[in-house]
Amino acid sequence: MSKVLIDCDPGHDDATAILYAARHLELVGISTVYGNQSVEKTTNNALSLKALLGLDVPVARGCEQPLNHVFSHGGDVHGKTGIDGAELPPPEGEAEDIHAVDFIIEMASRHREELVLCPIGPFTNVALALRKEPRLKHWLRGISVMGGTTQIGNTTPVAEFNIWSDPEAADIVYRAGVPMWMVGLNVTRQVGIDLQDIEKLESGSTVARTFGGLFRFFRESLQKIHGLSTASMHDPCALVPFIVPDLITYRECPVEIETSHGLTRGMTVCDFRNLTKARLENIRGQANANCRVAVAVEGRALVDHIVETIMEWPERSVHVVA
Repeated sequence: MSKVLIDCDPGHDDATAILYAARHLELVGISTVYGNQSVEKTTNNALSLKALLGLDVPVARGCEQPLNHVFSHGGDVHGKTGIDGAELPPPEGEAEDIHAVDFIIEMASRHREELVLCPIGPFTNVALALRKEPRLKHWLRGISVMGGTTQIGNTTPVAEFNIWSDPEAADIVYRAGVPMWMVGLNVTRQVGIDLQDIEKLESGSTVARTFGGLFRFFRESLQKIHGLSTASMHDPCALVPFIVPDLITYRECPVEIETSHGLTRGMTVCDFRNLTKARLENIRGQANANCRVAVAVEGRALVDHIVETIMEWPERSVHVVA
């Protein structure tokens, strides 16, 4: 069973990823970052999810802002709390007395060559950890990210939210030399919770009903903004290689992050060209592959697996107002 540390900004799909990892993997910790809302709110959401799910997992609060610019938390997609749609129980306990950057380093040192780091929010914490502790890239088994896209973006025409939020941090992570898996919007938009799934969840346990309410809000939000008919399960897809690997197909290629301040800022440039070793004057050469990039998914099968995982979560005596 793989050991994972989730770096996240809960977030509806982040919440699902936490549950999914806790059920099928050894979840050794959660670190939080700004993104879907302020880091104060995303940390409270992580602690509330601990209470809802009955998790005995440390939570470490991380960065409030990107490396090089100021970020605004609009709550356009995930609402004013960052996880609107159901009232979660009060936060359980407090965040650890350690910054997420140091927490990531400490956990990687403790679980050397075993730990998979899963950034599913902006990559600021991870970039700073790699910069602070150069040995980190050797300690990690790998980094599996939800970020980027090989096609169209959601925040700009070419950029996905997590990468766009801090392209400089993403650039550090992609250049680190750690084995990487990337699942982007081109795949995660195909993994969507529909109304029938939501109704099924709303007929289940306290946890299932809570997630049903969360998904109902998330679906309606995505419908208003992007015209979608389902709630996209972006973040759990980052865990798939270690749970149900046959459901996502990857292709190795070089990936570079656009850090300029123009129209393409935050773009994940995936070089899928099939170049020979011939050198031509006007054709840019191809770098070495640094990432396994998701190119296809068995979407319905993965949704079914996620829904069943939620439905099977054990009932607890937790006060939740759906």
